[in-house]
Amino acid sequence: IETNVIGSLNELDGVGHRVVQGGSLFSKPTRVDDKVIAAIEGLIPLAPLHNPGNLAGIKVSLEQSPNVPQVAVFDTAFHATLPEHAYLYALPYKLYETANVRRYGFHGTSHHFIVKEAAKYLNKPVNELNAITLHLGNGASMAAVKNGQSIDTTMGLTPLEGLIMGTRSGDIDPAIMFYLARTQGYSIDDLDKLLNKESGLKGICGNNDMREIGKMAEEGDAKAKLALEMFSYRIKKYIGSYSAVLGRVDCIIFTGGIGENDSQVRANSCSHLLNLGIEIDLAVNNQRCSAITTISTEKSPVKVLVIPTNEELEIALQTKEVIEKQ
Repeated sequence: IETNVIGSLNELDGVGHRVVQGGSLFSKPTRVDDKVIAAIEGLIPLAPLHNPGNLAGIKVSLEQSPNVPQVAVFDTAFHATLPEHAYLYALPYKLYETANVRRYGFHGTSHHFIVKEAAKYLNKPVNELNAITLHLGNGASMAAVKNGQSIDTTMGLTPLEGLIMGTRSGDIDPAIMFYLARTQGYSIDDLDKLLNKESGLKGICGNNDMREIGKMAEEGDAKAKLALEMFSYRIKKYIGSYSAVLGRVDCIIFTGGIGENDSQVRANSCSHLLNLGIEIDLAVNNQRCSAITTISTEKSPVKVLVIPTNEELEIALQTKEVIEKQ
């Protein structure tokens, strides 16, 4: 309005809202109404830090532009195609039935966007593309994508599981929590803070900014070097496991702030993977990748791509699709 692009919010064709947790209720972008708002509110226990803020934005937008279609685009929706054997935990089944304890996965909007971009770039139908996607930022996740659909992902019930992240631990032995509670007097809140705010890269070297960690490592900081090694090692383990799950891998895709900009992380994560047909062209990898770039060698049967993500564009495209259908 201030730039005079529009005179009123009611001139908008639609508004798309990112909602982190859609649970098992939402497997696709959905037009917002009272029932949808109530359902998102009901999912707050699964995403107490995110869904309330997402809801607040929806409600303000509805107040300011009541005649404009509003669409909720869910971070979890792309992973709704996970098979039961991948999304269930080996806990009593009743916890899934009564408390919705299962793997949901996150960063779905980003994973979905780069899969479609890769299919276009490789001139391959998206429903025939097998890919391992890596969204690497302060929060980080990977997905195994078979025939264009997510069949596994590293994040779980919450964004805590999986890769080492800026301040999140990723995968750990859950019994560590019992041990700390019994021997160090940690409360549930203490453990929550420890795993989500004080662990990951920050826990190892005291910093969660990968750019700063890289500089620290270059200057000889041993813990910074260790943090980088741990970060890439965890990624490499998941590349191996997802290669086994997929059987055939057409491409590996890096995106996100770290994935798009940190050539060393990409190189370290893909090093010594010739047994999987993965070979990096270090000269190309070391260049700045501001557009879709192939960083694997010509003889590498598995293409390794850097694709800048655009979650805002993906939300807009999904919002447009929902409005046009209705």
